[in-house]
Amino acid sequence: MAIWVFGYGSLIWKTGFPFDDRVVGFIKGYRRVFYQGSTDHRGTPEYPGRTVTLEPADGEVCWGVTYKISKKEDKEAALTYLEVREKQYDQKAYLDFFTDPTATTPAITGVMVYIASADKKLNNNYLGPASLEEIAKQIIHAEGPSGPNREYLFQLEKALHQLGCKDEHVMGLAKDVRRILSEKELTTS
Repeated sequence: MAIWVFGYGSLIWKTGFPFDDRVVGFIKGYRRVFYQGSTDHRGTPEYPGRTVTLEPADGEVCWGVTYKISKKEDKEAALTYLEVREKQYDQKAYLDFFTDPTATTPAITGVMVYIASADKKLNNNYLGPASLEEIAKQIIHAEGPSGPNREYLFQLEKALHQLGCKDEHVMGLAKDVRRILSEKELTTS
């Protein structure tokens, strides 16, 4: 039996495991937010970056992609890889995945998704909400082994645009980061 893995952050553009199919769509009842600290990829323990997690939100949808993995060895490789890559995400959920905004029946059920909870006892890297300006400043300055945090934000913005998805949180944050970088450039030149 195949497994399906939903990507709503860097998994959209950087999978890192073999898969049989990639389907664009969304999950219901969640929104994407830059509330998770990254101390291992886009930041450090001293200066964490910010990556996306999901927050329950009635009436909202979160667009992304789901990957179908069928072969036994591919499933084992993908799960081993994801347990390391997503280690700062303390929950896994199995959700319904939709491809048609008017559908009442999911296209795929039981899609696995990694979520970083807001419970600081279980997830010590949860940073939580802040103003877009504060999050933008943190993203501008954070950098980790996987590169600058702003690169993650801009890659996510580009990937969502390619999917035809307008995510207000991501677009607003990217706009703020560009504005602050532009102002910084003007004052240093």
